[in-house]
Amino acid sequence: MNDGYRVLSLDDLERLTSTDGELTLLPLRRTIGFRPFGVNAWLGANAGDRVIERHREQGGDEELYVVVRGRATFTLGEETFDAPAGTLVHAPPGTLREAFAADDDTVVLAVGATIGEAWAPAPWEDFYVAFAHRAAGRVEDGRAVVADTLARHP
Repeated sequence: MNDGYRVLSLDDLERLTSTDGELTLLPLRRTIGFRPFGVNAWLGANAGDRVIERHREQGGDEELYVVVRGRATFTLGEETFDAPAGTLVHAPPGTLREAFAADDDTVVLAVGATIGEAWAPAPWEDFYVAFAHRAAGRVEDGRAVVADTLARHP
């Protein structure tokens, strides 16, 4: 018996490709049932793959990215910079951000939450998983995720 803890490798996580094929999510938070804040990993299997979509967190989310493996090229606001393994990148709310793998097999861990608010998983994560299951031919798995998500977020 292990008192509920989990020990796993990033390589143990499922690889879920977005419907447009641009991103690959390693669903860490939902795999281990982590609830205090958002945490997932993104894989760039090949140099040039997108690992963080171009976006701004408008709802107040603050994010910390950790390049765990490989090397990424990040853009924050107007600045673009190289981020080898071990680099920590802090993106305050509202900051434009995106990143691409600069090396094959790049993994970026993304951690996020909104200051002063109780954190709860956002529906985007569930729908991402559902659509990835559907695209992989696992339609019933995708439907089950959607049904669960709609029950929690009517």
